[in-house]
Amino acid sequence: MKFELPALPYESGALEPVIGKQTVELHHGKHFQAYITNLNNLIAGTKYESMELVDIVKDSDGPIFNNAGQALNHTIYFSSFSPKGGGAPSGKLADAINAQYGDFENFKKEFNAAATTVFGSGWAWLSKDANGKLVISKEANGSNPVVNGLTPLLGFDVWEHAYYLDYQNRRPDHVTALWSIIDWKAVESRY
Repeated sequence: MKFELPALPYESGALEPVIGKQTVELHHGKHFQAYITNLNNLIAGTKYESMELVDIVKDSDGPIFNNAGQALNHTIYFSSFSPKGGGAPSGKLADAINAQYGDFENFKKEFNAAATTVFGSGWAWLSKDANGKLVISKEANGSNPVVNGLTPLLGFDVWEHAYYLDYQNRRPDHVTALWSIIDWKAVESRY
């Protein structure tokens, strides 16, 4: 299977001022594309060549895992935003958030705490287990919650390339701003 860079579901400047056009173009067009290219080169002629991306992440290690993980992470990440996003989730996801965290504001506080305290480069994730229970986790580098049997719903990329042009070293400001562009319909579709 040859993986391809997914097209953005919005124009590269559509998320401004939260994520600037130059950041999107570099992050999506350079970083994400490099993970896809590297993954395709690494899996050629291996057992991974015909596997689905999630299965590669679950089964691999080393450079294949790193590039597959980042390909999966960025696929979820870029599909989770909309220039008309923001607000709060609804339906079953909202019910699960309220049941586990008290309300959406408490959930955001816990998620923000995870995202701002990832050491170095990594991700903060909202996932669900097989029973629908929500889990907030921190993943180092390119790891993804699928390695722990979870289904990722929403991921915040806290590698500096995701925010440095727009926020410099102000990761908490970036994390806080992301809530205003979340496409909850996309996130809810994964729940």
